[in-house]
Order: sequence, then C-alpha cells, then structure tokens
Amino acid sequence: MLESSVRLPVSPRAGRFLVLAGVFVCAACGLVYELELVALAAYLIGDSVTQASVVLSVMVFAMGIGSLLAKRLRRRAALWFGVVEAALALVGGCSAMALYAAFAWTGDQGEVWAGGSRYLLVAFSLAIGVLIGAEVPLLMVLIQRIRRQDAGGAVADLFAADYVGALVGGLAFPFLLLPMFGQLTGALFTGAVNALAGGALVLGLFGRDLSARGRWVLVGANITVLAVLASAAVLVDDFERAARRAVYGADVRVAVQTDVQEVVLTGGRRRSLDLFLDGRLRISGRDEHRYHRGLVRPAMRGPHARVLVLGGGDGLAAREVLRHPGVRRVDVVELDAGVVGLARHDPALSELNGHAYRDRRVRVVHAEAFHWLRSARERYDVVISDLPDPGITASAKLYSQEFYGLATRVLAPGGRLAVHAGPVSVRPRAFWTVEVTLRAAGLKTVPYRVGGRRSGFAAGPDRTSQGARAPRDWGFVLASRTRPVLLRAAGSEVVRAGMRSAEPTRVAGLRASTLVHPRYAN
Repeated sequence: MLESSVRLPVSPRAGRFLVLAGVFVCAACGLVYELELVALAAYLIGDSVTQASVVLSVMVFAMGIGSLLAKRLRRRAALWFGVVEAALALVGGCSAMALYAAFAWTGDQGEVWAGGSRYLLVAFSLAIGVLIGAEVPLLMVLIQRIRRQDAGGAVADLFAADYVGALVGGLAFPFLLLPMFGQLTGALFTGAVNALAGGALVLGLFGRDLSARGRWVLVGANITVLAVLASAAVLVDDFERAARRAVYGADVRVAVQTDVQEVVLTGGRRRSLDLFLDGRLRISGRDEHRYHRGLVRPAMRGPHARVLVLGGGDGLAAREVLRHPGVRRVDVVELDAGVVGLARHDPALSELNGHAYRDRRVRVVHAEAFHWLRSARERYDVVISDLPDPGITASAKLYSQEFYGLATRVLAPGGRLAVHAGPVSVRPRAFWTVEVTLRAAGLKTVPYRVGGRRSGFAAGPDRTSQGARAPRDWGFVLASRTRPVLLRAAGSEVVRAGMRSAEPTRVAGLRASTLVHPRYAN
C-alpha cells in the first residue's frame, strides 16, 4: 500500500511547485549526461552518428527498464527518489572521467580499446538510463501525495517540467558548460547540481515523513557523492595532464580547447612536431612534407596565379603553394581560428610552415568550407582540399557530390582540384568512393597514392597509428573539367607511379556519396 499522507513544511501549492522545480533541474542534468556521453564518445571513438545512436537508443531502452523497476519502490517513494538522485549524480558526474581514463590508459592496446570502449559506453548509457527512468514514477507518487489530482493532469505537469528542463540542459551543455568548464569538469558540476537538487527536495520537503535511519542514509549518501565529485573536480587538472601524457607522450607543449576542437602540439624541439586535433594525429613533422607535396604539386602544373586552400589551417599546404613562382593570391578557408593562431605564432609550427601567414599574398577566411563555397563568387586556378579523412562522420559532407559541385563552380577555365581522400591501403572503399563522387560531380579524375609514410598522420577515425593496421600511404585524387588539362597536370612521374600503385586496389560497383546518402564508413 502506498503512503497516502505527507506532512509538509510548506503549503501544498508551494510543495507542488518545489516538486516540479526538482523535476526541471533533474531533467536538465539528465540530458546533460546524455549529451556528454555522445560528445565524448564521438571524440574518443569516432563516427559521431553511430555513437549518438548507441547512446540514445540504449538510454531510452534503459529508461523503460528503470520505470518498470521503480514500481517496486513506490511504497517508500521519497527515500528511493533521494537514493536514485544520489546514484545518478555519482554515475553521471563521473562518467566522463571514467571514459577518458579508459581511453588514455588502455588506448595503446589498439583493437582492445576500440571494442572495450563501446562496452563501457553502453554500460554507462544503461546505468544512467535506468536511473533517469526511475525518476518519473517516483515523482508521480510524491506529487500525488502532496495534492490529489487526476492522473492525466499530474502526468502532464510532470512531463511539462521534464521537457522544459531537458531544453535548458540541452542548451546549457554547448553554450555554457563546455565553454566554461570543459567536458570533465562540466560533468562533475552537473553531478553536484543533481545531488543538491535531489537531496534538498527529499530532505527539505519530505524529511518529516522519513525515518531517522532514512534521513541519515540520504544525508550520508549525498555527502559522500558531493565529496567524491568535489575531490574529482580538485584533481581534474592533474588528471587531464596525466591522461594527456598517456595519450600523447611526455612532451606536450600546447593543449588548448578552441571553439571547434581540442588542439595539442607535441615535440618541436628535439623531436619532430606532431599536431593532434580531437585526439587524432593530423600532422607529423617526420613525413608531412611527403603528404603536402603529393597533394599540392601536381595541381600546380598549369596556371596557378589564384589558389584556394580548403582546410589546411596549419599553413603547410599554403607553404607548398607559395614555393611556386607566379602565385599572386592564396585564400585559406579554415573553420578553426585557434589552429590558424597557432600556425602564426607557435615557434615550431610557424617554422615548419615556412611562416606562410606572414606572406601578404595569403588571406585567411574563418568559415566552414561547405557554407563558404555556397556564397563564393571568385574563380581559382587551383583548389586544394586539405580536409580531414572522409571516414570521420563530421567530414562526410565535405566529400559529397554536392560539395564537389560547389568546388567546381569556383574553378576557373582549366582549373584543377586536388583532394586528400584518405589512406588507400587501409580504406580502399572510402578512397574509391571519393573518386566516384568526383566523377558524379562532372569532373575528370586521376586517382593516385603516395607511399612511405612513417606515422599515422591524417589517419582519420583512429586517433593514432597504434592500431594493428596503421596506414602507410596517402590517397589523392586530382580532378578537372577536361581530360587534356588533367593529363597535363598529372604528367609528373610521382603521379604516374601513384596511379599505377592505386589502380590494383580499385573497388567496383561503388556509388557516389551525397548529403542524404553518405557512403563513407569507418
């Protein structure tokens, strides 16, 4: 039999308002946990669409399980709601640190991390979903005990507060928590708010109905949870430094979170400079010159007074462009101003790019390449697409038929387009999909690859080259509207050898990738 009366320290009207306010806060915290798991999983594992689907579907399923389990807890709804909120605050608040710790200290095991990380992600999604799902049935009992009303009205009130809270949490995560606290501290802060809200609601409003033992259990649980979260918050900077050393090595020189991504620079003094973007090795000083020469030089065979570089905020593609006489203007379209700032001012990186940004011919536009091309009106002799690997979900639209259609519009007559298309040896299907997509956009193509890489540079979805199948080549596609122009541009021995090397890997029967049908898979 459910409890049917409650002694409130406030009027029933005020008590009902406080319960709905508690629903609002707890719902906001719950959605932050969901978004935190999605964001961190996409960063650590890659393929944001898959990770979001896993987290959200597992969590919604677990919420149903939690609702069913809560039926057995309704006899002591106030006590169990307090316990559920304390557990949710602890699990949700610590989830980001736990995932990041597993990433940092088991990441060198390659495939072990790739599989184990998903199990850990599912485990947190299940646990958080079960706890969130248990909230509403218990709150339904509590609000009915304050003032009896029809079930439909009570459910409407609870869900209204729940959905508005979810809206606030969903907006707070990207616009407030991430900029102010970052992923780890943001999750810990959310957990603390969750614990305080749940504990204050139960102990402050329903404390008179709890036994002395029940009150002490809740007080002890909440103090313990808050102490754990506070201790973690105090140690989070040391934790991040230790984790970065485990991931990137001991010589991390720069680690910044820009508005777009995490940027880490290592080396640059006694060893080669490495640039990591969101945990993925993007530039290695050991072999970046082979990549950038392979990408840029073939496209520069022909008129090249005006050159457009899409991506390439590190300045290395611009460096190769500027080495050719006759270049009058280089436009670099780079979304992340933080990367460009490092390329301008970091001593090691600016030396590596030949101080390209000091050259008056170079102009930087901070914009997303797809949207910038839609409004571009100028024409270029050469377009260099120096963008992240197509295997990264967020980059798929930059390798779509629509994107290449926009790039074709800015090509001058006789212009050439050079595209980085990912490693051929590891992901031949993705490489040849890029080639098929360029042809679908009306371009003639020359696919080729350059071997000899000694690092996991531009490795795409994998954060480093530590996996069992680290790439040892780069794949490129040179394209133009007409075959004669293309053949003149592809006349170098490097491209001819690269064509012969790439052709045996060709995958037949591929279809073009579009915005609504992306065809690049990890």
